Amino acid sequence: MSDMTRLAQLAANPQGIGRGEIYMAVASLYRTQGLLLSERERTLMRDILRRLSGDVEMAIRISLAEKLADDPRAPLDLILFLCDDKIEVARPLILRSRILADEDLLRLIAGADEARQATCAARPNIGEPVTSELVKSNAESVLVALVRNLTARIAGPAFETLVEKSRQLPALQEPLVQRDDLPSPLAQRMCEWVSDALKGHIARHYGIEPAAIDHAAKKIQEPQEENLSAATKLVEKLAAAGQLRAGFLLRVLNQGQIDLFETAFAKLLHLDMPNLRRVLYDQGPRSVALACRAVGIDRAVFSTVYDQSRRARGLYPTITIDERADVESVFTVFSKPEAMARIRARA
Repeated sequence: MSDMTRLAQLAANPQGIGRGEIYMAVASLYRTQGLLLSERERTLMRDILRRLSGDVEMAIRISLAEKLADDPRAPLDLILFLCDDKIEVARPLILRSRILADEDLLRLIAGADEARQATCAARPNIGEPVTSELVKSNAESVLVALVRNLTARIAGPAFETLVEKSRQLPALQEPLVQRDDLPSPLAQRMCEWVSDALKGHIARHYGIEPAAIDHAAKKIQEPQEENLSAATKLVEKLAAAGQLRAGFLLRVLNQGQIDLFETAFAKLLHLDMPNLRRVLYDQGPRSVALACRAVGIDRAVFSTVYDQSRRARGLYPTITIDERADVESVFTVFSKPEAMARIRARA
């Protein structure tokens, strides 16, 4: 009887032998004989390990992963199998195994949860194909791990994506400007929204004249005066006729008329334009949800309002899991008058 057959029988009927012992025996045979095994044998061994995993202590599986992480001859399919285990088991392999190439990481990222993607982002010396895929994530933990990974090679377009996302994710700003490979024009662009302390760092580190920093900091996407004047006249006319309602906001936003959208929204909220823009663009999704609730915009179209208004002003419409919960609570907890009172208190 072959070792393989004996192990398969023991896995099905342990006969007093601990499942942890069987698990490690199968893994050890797989590790040392991987190159000599047939595809059928490898499939059988993975099946045995999979069936035993739920009954084997986490500490044993982590111990195996730690050994394999530093083994340059470990079978790739065994590494990938363990990367699908709990993140505590997968982490040392994702971070350290030299067996994993960028192609393997890309396949892993495609179907991975946030914890695995964040671990991939922290892996030393990941290449541009991997970092370009990771920047597509909207998970803060993934993006921050990537930006803090100073050995990660990040291409120009990926840096542009990260910089735009840093508008709405302050946690990205400091690690981004601390990177030596951040292109100078992108660092200067960040002066539009980062803190004074980070502006000072950018000026010193990139040798940018303070006057240029001040110019970037003051740069905002203001509507043209003639557009604003026309929008104001139309909004005032509709309001006087009692025809300025939430449906009008959605219609002009869908048509790309952002100046008219903002002017009408400000009128409905009884806010001036600077305060309206603070509510929409500076105070997060909850503030936008309160504004929508206050004027009668339904929860079902909140995402449309949030996404399209931000994109029209060159902002990235990212929302975290916690922020989504805040948005839901606004529409379920507050009445329209309550939401209006809170918006006016924020302005």
